[in-house]
Amino acid sequence: MRSPQTIRAGSPVSLLLLLLLTRVHVDGYKPVIIVHGLFDGPAQFKTLTVYITKVHPGTEVKVISLYDNLASLKPLWRQVNAFRKAIESIMQEAPDGVHLLCYSQGGLMCRALLSTTPNHNVHTFISLSSPQAGQYGDTEYLRWIFPDCMKKSVFRICYNRFGQKVSICDYWNDPHHRSRYLQYNSFLAMINGERPNSDMKAWRENFLRIKKLVLIGGPDDGVITPWQSSHFGFFDSKENIIEMRNQEYYKNDTFGLKTLDANGDVSVCIHSGVKHVNWHSNFTVFSGCMEKWLT
Repeated sequence: MRSPQTIRAGSPVSLLLLLLLTRVHVDGYKPVIIVHGLFDGPAQFKTLTVYITKVHPGTEVKVISLYDNLASLKPLWRQVNAFRKAIESIMQEAPDGVHLLCYSQGGLMCRALLSTTPNHNVHTFISLSSPQAGQYGDTEYLRWIFPDCMKKSVFRICYNRFGQKVSICDYWNDPHHRSRYLQYNSFLAMINGERPNSDMKAWRENFLRIKKLVLIGGPDDGVITPWQSSHFGFFDSKENIIEMRNQEYYKNDTFGLKTLDANGDVSVCIHSGVKHVNWHSNFTVFSGCMEKWLT
């Protein structure tokens, strides 16, 4: 039997093997799709893109440029439909699946998109400082959008069919006006299953196609209020925090959160000292909360 030939460095055979090995390595990284938040656009995610491609060379990173900046105030269902079309085309070119990394308001849109998209192939959904349980607080963002309102009076603007045409109203969750929230909110209350609809079962099945849900947030965010909303916690009527596992939509498993958690597929990451506008440019947050899930 002949002994195997020695492959010399620099030979055509060795170069071919190196190319094949490199291709296998690069192809191992699923594309990462990034969805921006309120008043954001692709420009805010250049640093995060660099982080991803540096630690996972060859990763295709797509930052969707739709409803950028002031256009992000448009109704969320309208935005979701547009983002779905853009993301579906990327998924079709990635048979092994994609990762979805969504920031702030974008995290809510991505959850709605996942719930309403049959046969999606999203592997990991990273919700980066997103008000998943809603928003209720006097922040700079609120004062910019509704300069003459305090949090106690915003419900008067949001809880009617006209108010639901402003994105922040689609997830404004006033704990002191629960009945009006359930009556008029046409976005958050629906994707949470708090406002029943005939599509709830299908939406739940669609959402449960993901393999991992990563929830990132922290106490010094300064915008998401309460900050625990980034982990599905929220105020009760006395403004005490009710944690995720004590929320009715969790206990009733209306959209699949309890099932994911029971299967060990929910990762909660808490970081202090990070302001809202810095989550996507903080390398410690990236390396500790995101990097290992983006393979």
